[in-house]
Amino acid sequence: MKSFINEEFLLTTEAARRLYHGCAEDMPVIDYHCHLSPADIYADKRFADIGEAWLADDHYKWRVMRANAVPEEYVSGKASFREKFMRFAAVMPGLIGNPIYHWSHLELKRYFGFGELLDASTAQAAWDCANAKLQSPAGSARSLISAFNIRALCTTDDPADDLRWHRLLAADESFETKVLPTFRPDKALGVDSPDFPAYAAKLAEAAGAPIRTADDMKAALEKRIEYFAAAGCRLSDHAFAAPDFTVWDEKAAEAAIRKALGGERPTPHEAAAYRSLMMDFLGGQYSRRGMAMQLHFGVVRSINTKLLREVGPDAGGDTISDTIPIASLAALLDRLAERDALPKTILYTLNASDYNKLAACAGCFYDASARGKMQFGAAWWFNDHIDGMTAQLKTLANIGVLSRFIGMLTDSRSFLSFPRHEYFRRILCELVGGWIEKGLAPADYDGIGKIVQDICFNNVRDYITLEE
Repeated sequence: MKSFINEEFLLTTEAARRLYHGCAEDMPVIDYHCHLSPADIYADKRFADIGEAWLADDHYKWRVMRANAVPEEYVSGKASFREKFMRFAAVMPGLIGNPIYHWSHLELKRYFGFGELLDASTAQAAWDCANAKLQSPAGSARSLISAFNIRALCTTDDPADDLRWHRLLAADESFETKVLPTFRPDKALGVDSPDFPAYAAKLAEAAGAPIRTADDMKAALEKRIEYFAAAGCRLSDHAFAAPDFTVWDEKAAEAAIRKALGGERPTPHEAAAYRSLMMDFLGGQYSRRGMAMQLHFGVVRSINTKLLREVGPDAGGDTISDTIPIASLAALLDRLAERDALPKTILYTLNASDYNKLAACAGCFYDASARGKMQFGAAWWFNDHIDGMTAQLKTLANIGVLSRFIGMLTDSRSFLSFPRHEYFRRILCELVGGWIEKGLAPADYDGIGKIVQDICFNNVRDYITLEE
C-alpha cells in the first residue's frame, strides 16, 4: 500500500501540487508563537524516547486517550513512557478525522522516516525507529529545530522572567535559529485571581519598585517591556475569554488593584475597568516600540475541577467560550487608534463563530504604518485542522486580504510539532490551487506562487522586522 503520508498528501489537484512543490515546500519557517522552553533549547535537551517527546505535556493527545477510556495512569500518570506510547498507538486507528491522526503520522514520517500506519501492531517498530533517531546526534532539541529550517521562533514568557536563557542563546553563535521572547502579561491583568498579590510582588521585585497602585503597575510593566525589547522581543501575547473593554472607569480600576493587593476580590466591574486601563496602556507601549500585539479570545480554562486538582492546568480541561462582543474589541482598538497608538495587532479566536466579525473588525483599523497591520490570525487550538484552517483562510480572503496574511504557528510545547507548518502549507496550496482549477483565480503561477511564499514566510519576516 502506498504510504499514507506521500508527496500528494492533501493535494488533490495539479495546481495545488505545483504551488506546494514549486513555491511553498522549501520556504523557511518563522514559528512566531510557541511554548517551547528556551532553557531546553539552550541545554540542547535530549529525550529518552518517543513516549517522552510525544506524551509528556501534550494535552491534545491526553484528551483523545481519555476519550478511549485509557486510565489516567497511562495518560498523565506514573506509567512509563513506553507504556503510555503503546496505549496511544493502540487508539490511533480510531482517531480518523482528528488532526492528531494527521499530525502524528506526519511527524513519524518527517522526523523518523517511519511511513507505516501507527497502531498496536506497528507500535514496537515505530518505537524502535523513533528512538534510534532520538538517541542519535540528530535527536537533540536543537537538531530537531534545525532540521526544519526554522529561522526564528518566539517563545511565551512572563514579564517577571529574567530571560537568562534567551540572552545565552543570543550569544551562542553555534545555533543559527533565533530564539526570541514574547511578552505575556496575563498574570498582571488577572486582578480577580487569588494569586494576584503574590504575582504582583514577584513582578515588583523584577522591576525593582513596589506595586501599590495602578500607576505602579504601569511603571513596572513598562520597565519589563523595555527589558524584553532589549532581548529581541517582537511581540506581546494576551489571552482572554470574552472581556468587556467597553468599561472605562479609572477610579474603579484603581479600586480593583487596591482591593486585590489587600486580599479582597474586586467586583466584575472593577476588574473589567482594570483590564481596560492596562490594555490601553500596554497597547500604547507596544506601538511605541514597534512590537505586535497578539490577542487570543474565546478560551475558558480548567473547567474540570477534578482534573485540575489531580493533574493541574494545561491538562486538557480547557474549552471554547462564548463569543466576544464586537463592541468590546472595537472599544479597545478604537481608543488606541484615536491617539495613533494602535500597534500591529493579531486577532485569534477559539470560537469559530467569531471568524467573520474578527476579520471584519480588523479591516476597520488598517493604516499606512504597516502592510497587513491588522491580522485575522491563524486557526487556533481547537480550529487548527483542515476545516478550521480552510475556513480561516476563506474568511480572510472574503473579508480581508489573504495575500498579506502572516501564516501559521505551532502554539506547541513539543519539539516535534514543526511539520504543522507543512500541514498548513499543503492546506493553503490545496485551497488556492482549487481556485485555479475552478477558474476562480488565474493560472499565474509566478504571481500566485509569490503570494503563497509571502504567506509562508516573507510576510511574517517583515511583520516582526526580522533581520536575516
